[in-house]
Amino acid sequence: MSPKSTTASTDLSVLPEDNTAYGTKEYWQQRYMQEEAATFDWFKTYRDLEPLLSKHIGSKDVRILMLGCGNSTLSSDMYDDGYQSIINVDYSDVVIEQMRQRTQHQSGMTWEVMDVRALDLGDGSVDVAIDKGTLDALMCDKGDVWEPSAEMCENVGREVNEVDRVLTAGGKFIWITFGQPHFRRRHLERPSWELQIERLNDGGFDYFMYIATKKLAAAP
Repeated sequence: MSPKSTTASTDLSVLPEDNTAYGTKEYWQQRYMQEEAATFDWFKTYRDLEPLLSKHIGSKDVRILMLGCGNSTLSSDMYDDGYQSIINVDYSDVVIEQMRQRTQHQSGMTWEVMDVRALDLGDGSVDVAIDKGTLDALMCDKGDVWEPSAEMCENVGREVNEVDRVLTAGGKFIWITFGQPHFRRRHLERPSWELQIERLNDGGFDYFMYIATKKLAAAP
């Protein structure tokens, strides 16, 4: 089955009046109903990210978890480039069904309704987890960026802890964001992995790729 025709969203009416709406399921359900035939990519497309993703993922024979997939083209583009075991999760059943229908021709991908803060996946079952904008949505908070609210930190921590749980030893959590390290790094630091940061700049705005590599189990 050939893919349905889609267009990149340019509809400004879907933008919330209050940025904290980005952290709510209700906002995304309504937005995806309005954007039924649209795609939207936060920050960067696969074409922009491919060199660094290739560098840090290595083999294409890995099981990838796409966290808060939305209606991004990232998974489809990666699939077409050879990454053909991808599980996409989002808590919006609306967008999951839309994307499942659009990508029937890409049989190695699965689409599941799932909250990134409570993943219905086994421990150590994923080689690579990718977040492009989902943690940033959870971070839309009325508080001071230097002193984020306890509620926001808890929400973010729940996702990061779940990623830590489902990653296999040697696996990688890759987060693409506009968030600078002095604001974001603290949310990722865990004793179970090593963290490194890459900066992406094409002559304009700075973006960052945080790569957390799960430590191998110590020898008995």
